[in-house]
Amino acid sequence: MLVLPILPFPEINPVLISLGPLAIRWYALAYIVGILAGWYYARIIIASKKVWGGAAPLTVADFDDFIIWITLGIIVGGRTGYVLFYNFPHFAAHPLEVFALWTGGMSFHGGIIGCIIVTVAFALRRGIPFLSLGDVTLAVCPIGLFLGRLANFINGELWGRPTDVPWAMIFPNAGPLPRHPSQLYEASLEGLLLFVVLGIMVRLGALQRPGLITGTFAVSYGLLRIFCERFREPDSQLGFLWGGLTMGMLLSIPLILAGIGVLAFVATRQPITKHG
Repeated sequence: MLVLPILPFPEINPVLISLGPLAIRWYALAYIVGILAGWYYARIIIASKKVWGGAAPLTVADFDDFIIWITLGIIVGGRTGYVLFYNFPHFAAHPLEVFALWTGGMSFHGGIIGCIIVTVAFALRRGIPFLSLGDVTLAVCPIGLFLGRLANFINGELWGRPTDVPWAMIFPNAGPLPRHPSQLYEASLEGLLLFVVLGIMVRLGALQRPGLITGTFAVSYGLLRIFCERFREPDSQLGFLWGGLTMGMLLSIPLILAGIGVLAFVATRQPITKHG
């Protein structure tokens, strides 16, 4: 632990642009660009008859309307999850701070719950197979995960545990010890790697088995998150929980189990075959 880190932390200003009282932060930009890029990629997937084996069970116009729903699901679910899972005593004492989104504090697992709710609701409203809508949504989700973790790194938050690896960094406000840049681990695995894997599956026809992308995402993300949590410092207000587990690990377990359940259901169904 006495070895100095080889890689200096790039102290990038968390605020990209300031226009008087208005500040555009990297973290907010990550959400905006992630949603727009995911929207664009989803439109390409839906329009491709090749990956569906024919016409998709939803239209590009459907997803254009759905983007508002999913954005609300991400924001409301993510914030609610953070309040309930990570810092409930604080927000119970200061309820108005629940709405102070600019101060940070979002939960991926809460966001997933919010997205599930709006996906099912929108699918029922439009008469769209909700597993197919979920497949498209989760195929593009790693884009936002990648950008979000990069924003965490730029903000110098959610840093890793102390280490002596050559690529360790000393993060501002994290004390004098070199630490794992765990945000970059998560960006690489939960973001980039998962995006590539799901993209390959889409190209190989996974969308013709509704739920296959959804189940694969849930299991893969859960396992990758648990792995990355082994290098990430637990939230200070929570610390380590039962048996050295973190909240991120505990929340990932039901996600994995749900994914296994979806994959088991998919295994009982025949692939959809279309022409035209």
